[in-house]
Amino acid sequence: MTQRSLLFESERTALRRVVPGEARAIEEADFPFEVLSDIAELESWRKEVHRPIYHIHKWWAQRLGSIFRAIVLGVFTPAHSDLFRLFYNAIALPDIVVLDPFMGSGTTIGETLKLGGRAIGFDINPVAHFLVRNALDLPKRDELLEAFRGIEHDVADEIQSYYQTTLSGGESAQVLYYFWVKQTSCPRCRENVDLFSSYVFADHAYRDRYPDARVLCPRCGAVNTTPYGSTTVTCEACGNGFDPRSAPARGTKATCPRCSETFAIARAVRERGVPPSHRIYAKLVLTRSGEKVYLAANDDDRRLYERAERALAARRQCYPVVRIQPGYNTNQVLNYCYHYWHQMFNARQLLCLGLLADRIRDIPDERMREVFCCLFSGVLEFNNMFTSFKGEGTGAVRHMFYHHILKPEREPLEANVWGTPKSSGAFSTLFRSRILRALDYSEDPFELRVSRSAGKLQSTKIRGISESLGQRAVSSFPQFSGTQARLYLACRDSARTDLADESVDAVITDPPFFDNVHYSELADFFHVWQRHILGSRGLHSPDTTRSEAEVQQSDAALFTQRLAGVWKESARVLVHDGLLVFTYHHSRNDGWRSVLESLMIAGFVVVRAHPVKAEMSVATPKHQAREPIDLDMIMVCRKRAAETQDSEREVGSLLTEAGEEALDQLKRLCRVGRQVSRNDIRVVLMAQAVARLSRWSPSEAALKQFDLVLTAVESTIDSLRKLVGPGADASCSTVETRSKSNAESQ
Repeated sequence: MTQRSLLFESERTALRRVVPGEARAIEEADFPFEVLSDIAELESWRKEVHRPIYHIHKWWAQRLGSIFRAIVLGVFTPAHSDLFRLFYNAIALPDIVVLDPFMGSGTTIGETLKLGGRAIGFDINPVAHFLVRNALDLPKRDELLEAFRGIEHDVADEIQSYYQTTLSGGESAQVLYYFWVKQTSCPRCRENVDLFSSYVFADHAYRDRYPDARVLCPRCGAVNTTPYGSTTVTCEACGNGFDPRSAPARGTKATCPRCSETFAIARAVRERGVPPSHRIYAKLVLTRSGEKVYLAANDDDRRLYERAERALAARRQCYPVVRIQPGYNTNQVLNYCYHYWHQMFNARQLLCLGLLADRIRDIPDERMREVFCCLFSGVLEFNNMFTSFKGEGTGAVRHMFYHHILKPEREPLEANVWGTPKSSGAFSTLFRSRILRALDYSEDPFELRVSRSAGKLQSTKIRGISESLGQRAVSSFPQFSGTQARLYLACRDSARTDLADESVDAVITDPPFFDNVHYSELADFFHVWQRHILGSRGLHSPDTTRSEAEVQQSDAALFTQRLAGVWKESARVLVHDGLLVFTYHHSRNDGWRSVLESLMIAGFVVVRAHPVKAEMSVATPKHQAREPIDLDMIMVCRKRAAETQDSEREVGSLLTEAGEEALDQLKRLCRVGRQVSRNDIRVVLMAQAVARLSRWSPSEAALKQFDLVLTAVESTIDSLRKLVGPGADASCSTVETRSKSNAESQ
């Protein structure tokens, strides 16, 4: 134990353990969700900086650490405690055991450990299990640096040799990025058509300060500099005048420049039966003086790529060859004739990634080998032909899952796999920004204290209030229960565990959606490379992470059944007075119906529901939604104590109660400056309705009442929106509300 941790142990405040039957802080209406949302807001903008331990590798729908710290505190703190003050205290929660049956990126696990508790994390997906196990047990800094330098010594120069160019004056330079465009043949004249949607291929994130954009001449291929937004460009090389916005591809169709035939792109690709081809057209180089220069691709660049193709052909088993299976999220790429995972990379990427993979496989220490395999797996996200260029000023590579789906990118960006200090998404840079940054946080965690200045949120880092995170995980419950081990991780079906009855003090989690991103289908992109490096044994034996037992399903009935199975197992292992707490939101009514039914099957009732800031503020799907959801609901549940019968109540009465509490919570959020969308209002209202219906018996009556409630939901949302939507004075709106009269009129 380090000197710092010894000091920390002596300074921690031990909380009085709540006694059976005692209400918890998270069960009370005064739970400070609006203040926590401000903290979460700041975390969400730079999640990889403020909670790097959960972001060493891609996972989907990652929840915010500050919210889960507050949840853990609220579960084990007596009612009406000053939770906000405790949030910034060095707190000890000894001997508590928290289970997360859907651990994902490990947020619940890490926050429990930071507060001195013991944690059990299950996930049916081996990629999730792999990343959490590595994140929470990073090797020592000097050992990591030594291993990295060994990899650098052995393969960096060879990889970098494929990213070299010679400038016009004879000076050699490093290529940061190559720019490519997808092509498919015109169905009429069979000419290859570049699938550009615009000939503007590069601009800066801060256009006010850096107004110039780079534009490709469609006639000669020269790179031109022009003010962003220009509608007419005259090529400096050939004199061609053109509108850079007028390009062959528009939406799902393209027009052939040669014969003017307009055709459906996906259909043209399917007719060929192979994925689209690619053409390299430009590059961004880094000169010896540190200047970045955009240049057109030339014959030397094409010859260098051909050299990489020959080198790849000469290597055996350089990359995994695994077929992509049909599925909700994989059908899109299958529709573009990508039938194998390795087809998402070009030859140079496969060669350089293969060189790295072979070197990592040779690391003798298993723990170190797995950490660098985890890093390598994260590098895949930024080094494939589904990435694109974000522009300078923001981290240049837009990773392949920025839209949470497998979207064939028509103008892909090829990054330098090893990278330079000015690279984005490279092996060398991600080692520092992910692994070393996570190690820094693991050794010295911090929380963000929020203040407002001129209406803007600002933060300071508060250190010394959490335990360090380095924990070696055990792999079975007997190893956990019979020892001082603080961490048990397993890749398994959470509906069937090895935990003893009433062995867990709280279940805290974030379950998957039934109709959204199918994690296992996307995780296979990483899994096939992980098993390529680590061997097809143990958790890496199957060539897919998909499982018949996974909860995430497109069918609502099956999702309900699987989720109920996990809740039933949670009820079995949870102490009699323990809480099940989970975060959830959904824009569809059947998503809420599934949650209600699954809880009732498992014997849980919702005793409180709090709105709170959800996910990251910069998520692309959120920005593209007309009414984005910015809120999660914290659903606080207890085991059903006694049967109740409320089936004679009027729909209007139930919805009025739900609307009144929803309005009160929305007003609290608006008073601190938070904007709420129509879908945010829906989320809060539906959660309050589900909370009330979960207390009914029998379940058939509750579900029938849920369906009746839906007849009045839209009008109630309309009424609430007038009170807390854009332009409303939420601070002085009263609860008597038009929602009440609307609901009662149904």
